[in-house]
Amino acid sequence: MSKSIPSPCIKVCIVDGPTGWCLGCARSLGEIGGWLKMDDAAKQALVNELPGRKDELRRLGKLGPAK
Repeated sequence: MSKSIPSPCIKVCIVDGPTGWCLGCARSLGEIGGWLKMDDAAKQALVNELPGRKDELRRLGKLGPAK
């Protein structure tokens, strides 16, 4: 099990119903649950997607402006 790519969890665990993404980290419940089983390539690919998901959540009015 690799620990080189840290979890993007920020301890704000609220899942948006329409998107299925956590409002804290922007991962789906399946992605959150499967994180420890993912290899580094899969983790990095997912981490690379998260900023776009957060942008989409902001566009939908689910998140405040980026800090």
